[in-house]
Amino acid sequence: MLQETFCRHSSPTCPEPRFPLAMSSILASIDRYSSIASPTWLALVVLGITILLGALRNVGKTAPASKSAASPSKEDESEGFDINKDREDGEWRPVKFCYPDVPPAAKRLSDIRPIPYRPFRWGAYHVNIGIKNMPWDDWIELDQDHVQYHKIKAHRLKHRLGEGRPVRIVDGGGVVRGGGLAAVELVHELAEYLSRRYPGDFAVTRHAKRVFFAGGGGGDDGGVDAFSDWGWNDLPAVKTITMTSPGVSYDLPLSLADGDRAAERAMEIAGLLIQDDLALMLEGTDGKYYFQAGSITLPVSSAQSLSIHSINLRDKEKLQTSLERFFRRLPVEKPVVRNNYFFQVTVPKEEGGEGDGEGHGEEETEAELDKEELAWARSVLGAEEEYGVGGHGWDKMKDGERTVVEWVRMRSERQTLRRLGRSGAVVFTIRTYLTPVVALAKEEGVAGRLASALRSWPEDVGRYKGQGKGGWYDVMLDYLDEIGQA
Repeated sequence: MLQETFCRHSSPTCPEPRFPLAMSSILASIDRYSSIASPTWLALVVLGITILLGALRNVGKTAPASKSAASPSKEDESEGFDINKDREDGEWRPVKFCYPDVPPAAKRLSDIRPIPYRPFRWGAYHVNIGIKNMPWDDWIELDQDHVQYHKIKAHRLKHRLGEGRPVRIVDGGGVVRGGGLAAVELVHELAEYLSRRYPGDFAVTRHAKRVFFAGGGGGDDGGVDAFSDWGWNDLPAVKTITMTSPGVSYDLPLSLADGDRAAERAMEIAGLLIQDDLALMLEGTDGKYYFQAGSITLPVSSAQSLSIHSINLRDKEKLQTSLERFFRRLPVEKPVVRNNYFFQVTVPKEEGGEGDGEGHGEEETEAELDKEELAWARSVLGAEEEYGVGGHGWDKMKDGERTVVEWVRMRSERQTLRRLGRSGAVVFTIRTYLTPVVALAKEEGVAGRLASALRSWPEDVGRYKGQGKGGWYDVMLDYLDEIGQA
């Protein structure tokens, strides 16, 4: 039986004991791939490719992610994190990772302005830009828009069902394990982190004592579905987390065996707690990585697993093997972060004008809640319910209607990537910021720098960033040139 290994570094309160773990069996082959239907999934793919180009050569050479993450001792390395170095494809030996101490933020969320990420530069376009180690303190960045993001996400969870539902848990099927365990692990990681990083905005209650396996079956240890020792620093697991500003509380499932829909409930809560989209990728016995769970504000086009081999970007054939190798080698203790950007057009709606096709009595519609079209770019893609059927939003605009620069938004994304120790899942977080271009252009030096960046895009990069959707590109360049020359 495989043995769980414990802490490599950090907190002196990190527990030392060992407990046996029954590994779940590898399940039957899934031969269908998902298509990529939203900027979130494109961001996920490009994140992987950029990580490859910018960091693959430095695997094993990277400095610690933060000063609080010390280097391992020889004993720790040989007995701890290195146990997964020579594993078989699809296999993961659980590691108990002790998250470094997290200092509380200096302000409440209501006083934290969105971070002005401007991930573009002068000169020629380079693919391998922006990859850096993620400071552990900054895994999840929240700000004064947190409550509004929560409202949009909660509305979508309530009203977007079927293929458009934001939360997905994919069962295992031959080549890859299901995403349920990773979902439960993730929501507990978030609860522990958020209550420490933002103590004025998140409060937790804990179970009375540590419980290692709660319910379930399948072995002397209670089975992998029953694992429940999620607490950091030798503490009992979080029972309830409360978001103080909206006054909302959530009961966290303790294990996969904790009631109906435990995994789905865990993923729902994880997405509602933060402003990021979330995707969990697991390795299959074929060496590929598959989307097995997620909370995606933008809808996923298929409920099946997402294989990174379904991507269709330049140098795909050359990069596939190396990209899989990078994912495989990604250690628990070395998260990374990068920034990316797109553009979208958001046409202002007239009062009493077109909504999102949903009427819920006195409840606000999604179009009313999400005037900036964070969740779904209605102005360009059309109504979400009609997507893929006939013309899309821009095709249906009035004759002669032309984009004006006031409608253009930069869609900036902060993306992080880390591996979870228990499930071995790779977690993507994708935080989206929408900023009007007219506001960007007022910042010193930005107009000229952004115009230079746009002109440097190769054709395939322009397609990826939405250059041909919404009629914004030439309009925006003219505006930026005018501002830059003023």
